[in-house]
Formats: sequence, structure tokens, C-alpha cells
Amino acid sequence: MACNACILAISFLALPFFIALAADQSPIQDFCVADTGSTVLLNGLTCKDPKHVVADDFSFGGLHLAANTSNALGCHVTPVTPSEMPGLNTLGISIIRIDYAPRGINPLHTHPRASELLIVLEGSLEVGFLTSYPENRHIGKVLQKGDVFVFPIGLVHYQRNPGPTNAVAVAALSSQNPGVIMVANAVFGSTPNISSDILEKSFQINKNVIGYLQTKF
Repeated sequence: MACNACILAISFLALPFFIALAADQSPIQDFCVADTGSTVLLNGLTCKDPKHVVADDFSFGGLHLAANTSNALGCHVTPVTPSEMPGLNTLGISIIRIDYAPRGINPLHTHPRASELLIVLEGSLEVGFLTSYPENRHIGKVLQKGDVFVFPIGLVHYQRNPGPTNAVAVAALSSQNPGVIMVANAVFGSTPNISSDILEKSFQINKNVIGYLQTKF
């Protein structure tokens, strides 16, 4: 009985350690270049035959190019994941470039599988994230060129260009497939729609407003 109790105690002590390590699976070989043509489904992407791997699998050209921000948000995200750089597969990291028009915004969203480290390359950015319930703290500041800010995994966050000129940022994410949930799109643009009764009570607003918002997303 004493031995069983010791094992149980050790298991509970070890659990937080393993939870802390929960992230993309660690590679068990030098690399696993994504075979983007494979139809096999698994938690990640299948590996290309190492004999067919070339340097271009580990390279991506294009983050120096400004993107078109002439959209409703005034923002454009250029991702670099295994889809764009197959050599990232199993390495647990990805990167994005974000272009912002003046007053452009990367709206409220969350990455369910990654923390995000953002670096301002040009202009300035107003950034922030929200802590979890019940505090719901808004933690934010204005960043200048060269400043760095981190958004913890899973928390709702945003960026906005408050200036009169374009802004550019690059962000590293701690997953090869961080995922993104755009809050407004997910809530008001789901397929099929969430019941207006649920949204009305959740947001404490009129059904007519709910209907209008659903037409926007």
C-alpha cells in the first residue's frame, strides 16, 4: 500500500511537468520534410524520402515583399508554415509577416496551439491581449520599430496600426500549425449559424443586431 501511494504521489508530481511540455511533437530524426502530395492523414504531415530532400525544402523567399492591404481590415498576413516551407514539418515553429495599412487592424483572434512573438519592423503598432475569466484584464501597449511583444498561447489578442503610414511586423509562432480563430468570424459567421437566442443572451443585444452581424460575416 505504501509503495502504491508513493507511485501515485510521484505521478501527480510529474503530471504538471508533462503538461508543461505539451506542444508540437518533438522530431525523432534530423528532419521530416513535408510530403505535401501525400493523402495519408496523421497529426502533422508525412515525410518525404530523405534522399529526395533539397535545400529549397528548407527555404522560403518572399517575406521582404509588401502585401496588398486594400481590404476591409487594412491588414494582410503572409504565413510560412510547412505548406510554404516543407522543411518546417515537425520542428514546432512557423513565422508570419503582417502588413498593416494606416489604421489597419489584425482583429481579435487567438492561436489555439501557439504562443506568438511579434517584432515591429516598420511603423508603430498598438497591441494587446486579454487574460482569462474572471479577471478579463486587457494588457496592451504601443510598440515602436524594433520593439518585441509576446502573446501567450490561446489568449485573444490583436494589433492595430495607429499611424498615418504603413506598418510591418514579423511574428514567430511556437507551432508548425498554430491555427487561428477570428473571434467575430467564428461567432457570427459559423456554419451553420449559432442560434440567435444563444447569441442574444451571450452578448445581451437585440436579435436584430445579431441578424445584422451574421450578414457581415
